[in-house]
Amino acid sequence: MCSVRAVVMEELGGPEVLKVREWPDPEPGPGQLVVDIEFAGVNFMDTGSRVGFGLVGEVPVVIGVEGAGRVAAIGEGVSGFAVGDRVAWVSVFGSYAEKIAVPADQVVPIPDDIPSDIAAAVMMQGLTAHHFVTESAPLALGETALVHAAAGGVGRMVTQLLKLRGVRVIGLVSREDKIAAAKAAGADEALVSSDGDFVDRVLALTDGEGVHAVFDGGGAGTFWASIEVLRRVGTLVYYGPLIGDIPTVRMFDLPKSIRITYAVYADHIHSRELLLKHAGDLFAKIRAGELKVDITGRYPLGSAEQAHIDIESRRTSGKLLLDTRR
Repeated sequence: MCSVRAVVMEELGGPEVLKVREWPDPEPGPGQLVVDIEFAGVNFMDTGSRVGFGLVGEVPVVIGVEGAGRVAAIGEGVSGFAVGDRVAWVSVFGSYAEKIAVPADQVVPIPDDIPSDIAAAVMMQGLTAHHFVTESAPLALGETALVHAAAGGVGRMVTQLLKLRGVRVIGLVSREDKIAAAKAAGADEALVSSDGDFVDRVLALTDGEGVHAVFDGGGAGTFWASIEVLRRVGTLVYYGPLIGDIPTVRMFDLPKSIRITYAVYADHIHSRELLLKHAGDLFAKIRAGELKVDITGRYPLGSAEQAHIDIESRRTSGKLLLDTRR
């Protein structure tokens, strides 16, 4: 049987469990494409899968859910694609590999003027940020948002998309050297913060009123502080359950008639029509120069362990990719 190289997790654990192994060469089933992967995205979701949170399947397993590459084979019943077409996807396990079989209705054709690495980098973080800004908390001109991890991949995209809507953005970063990245993404103010020590400063910047929305990927350590800086009927967009304990909320604990939303990819991109719509808008904004995708780390396939060490250390900013051709 033919095989390909893949990052195989044979047991749950730390980054050291990620090893390059030979893996069966995939064949396209009905409704599927086989894709020669060029780039795979590295996400915090992957670090959760590594310890068993949200893992699909049993070990040994290939993790990674996002990537881009060229169609190598087409399964029965699939139309609209040709061998050699460039496509990108997200939410398909097995992406840390040289090849993958993906459902054809879950891939997005990559426009000719969008590089494959950019397409791979924008799928999870870009689609997530796009949903946050257009549906979870669609703020308007003149309103104010607080964006956690504003120098990170999702934070940078959320910030840029908010600025396109005329929103004032206060960005939180973990270190002084990340302020420049947050400002470059468009943050009007950038504050260095660890855990929940930002409340007084954010309230001071908003004349005590608080912000209209908080985009919080900081985990359990920031949950209640984020609620504290919301103004009446404000919205907490929460997406950080992999870091620390998941908060337990009682309805009567919620002040000021605030709203909390926890966005799950399967809910906000629940049809092919929506996938193409959101991805198409992101590609159009990239093409127009309105959205910049910052790829700040590129690793060969065999360095997935180091990529996980780096993303978990919080030393990185922007998007990390595995170059599966190396």
